[in-house]
Amino acid sequence: MAVQSLYRRYRPRRFDELKGQEHVVRALRNAVINHREGQAYLFSGPRGTGKTSTARILAKVLNCESPEDGEPCGICNSCGSIDSGNSYDVLELDAASNNGVENMRDLIERSSLGNPGRHRVFILDEVHMLSKAAEAALLKTLEEPPPHVVFVLATTDPQKVSETIRSRTQHLQFHLLPLHDLEEHVRWVIKDANLKVSEDAIAHVLIQGGGSARDTLSALELIAAGGGEVGEQMSSDEFIEAISEQDPARALAATAFSIQQGNDPRSLTEEIVRHLRECFLSLMAPELVQLPEQRATVVADQARKLGPSTLVRSIEVLGESLIEMRHAPDARLLLEVSLVKLTNQTLGGDIAAIIGRLERLEAGVVRTADATGPVAKPVPVNPATGKVQVGGKARMPQTSTPTPATQPKPVASTPAPASVSKPSEPASDSQVVAKWAEVLTGLKPFVRALYSAVTPQSCNDTTLTLAAPNEMHMTKAQEHIPVVVAQLETVTGRTLAIEFTVDKDATSPTSRNARPKVQETEISDEVDRSEIVDAPNKAMPSAMDQLTKAFPGSQVVDQAKKK
Repeated sequence: MAVQSLYRRYRPRRFDELKGQEHVVRALRNAVINHREGQAYLFSGPRGTGKTSTARILAKVLNCESPEDGEPCGICNSCGSIDSGNSYDVLELDAASNNGVENMRDLIERSSLGNPGRHRVFILDEVHMLSKAAEAALLKTLEEPPPHVVFVLATTDPQKVSETIRSRTQHLQFHLLPLHDLEEHVRWVIKDANLKVSEDAIAHVLIQGGGSARDTLSALELIAAGGGEVGEQMSSDEFIEAISEQDPARALAATAFSIQQGNDPRSLTEEIVRHLRECFLSLMAPELVQLPEQRATVVADQARKLGPSTLVRSIEVLGESLIEMRHAPDARLLLEVSLVKLTNQTLGGDIAAIIGRLERLEAGVVRTADATGPVAKPVPVNPATGKVQVGGKARMPQTSTPTPATQPKPVASTPAPASVSKPSEPASDSQVVAKWAEVLTGLKPFVRALYSAVTPQSCNDTTLTLAAPNEMHMTKAQEHIPVVVAQLETVTGRTLAIEFTVDKDATSPTSRNARPKVQETEISDEVDRSEIVDAPNKAMPSAMDQLTKAFPGSQVVDQAKKK
């Protein structure tokens, strides 16, 4: 005789034994206590959360001979027969295999018959599998059932149940169990069943269960049968570390080992996606992570190493692979290609990979150049005449001894703007306007570019008035007034307030006068005679000579003589 599995052995038999479904228990117990039980219920939720067990408990309490505070006694004949599965008051029907019209007709005929207990309870599991015709056949009876009949419909996909069915039922939604409730239940089962299971195995069981009590107990039974220890298998941590360290070889080796151990490529991909989701939640909403404390700390460290952008891209790439695996001849190849893309971003051609490469390039570039652009080389000047030098000598290196006028100035003579000392005497109003170009020179590149288009209009004792080309430019320039005021005080020795006006008719000569002046020089008309070369003393070839040279061996025929 086969041993009864743990999830059947520890199936809840009372409302107070249900874990994590307090809202459902409260609604059903109050309905039973107040004798306001409904004629039809719809239980929906993930698998293994107690939908069918709750339906059986409801059937027990509705037919119990001595219920106590909305709970079945569990010892009367009705409770015993329902627990053993041979009660005439409860009929369970699997809608997945009994989804036709004939099955619904048979159910409707049975509902009109009498029964030993107070209520006849029909439990239809996986009701979303009913055909449209079967739903239509059940609809009238579900809307107006006999007084002693109660329908309980259970489904894992309520969206597939028609609106006409849902509108005639009381819809109760079941939730996945919280981690602490599930862990408490697992430890109680281990103690009651006298199992020997390690702490690592318990953590593994909780992760495998994913909030489902039945799946968790099934995983616990498998671990207990194997000696209470987790067998040799590849953890999903290996894939996360490979992505974090950008190591394609490590990811491929982990894939090969996992598949060699019997894991399906699709299930392996789903496991990696679940792990990435936990990492993503630990960054965005840590309170939503349903993991043991020690495991949650490890996942949080992995999430910080990967970063949100890498996590999102990894989930997207592996999610697309899961969709393609439905029709792919080799699912393993798709998984390996996706892992290589994630562990070597230089191979990815999608937008996310390109953005990642650009971010790494920007992080490695050290910006030391001036943002205003390249600095022009100084124009060569003839030291003898003081004029701009042209011709071949402008490109030739200077070999003569430089005069004091052309000697390079020491670095200390052009100090940084921050170290410029204040003038001994404050500048007058006219001098403030004249020194505007010098003020601009000491500003930072961005501020300098912004104020280069601004023209000084006037200056009185306390205020310098500037004209901006438009309202937008004036608003932007006003954000940097404190910097300009400080530079004005440094150059002119006066503390001035700055006011702006908009001068749309400002001409270019005004703005040119306000900008730093460039020394204007004349280009010499003199020509260096040493550069003059005499033309060769040869006669220019005639057109006939050039034709003869171009067509060797040809003869010139005088057409006039032939005539």
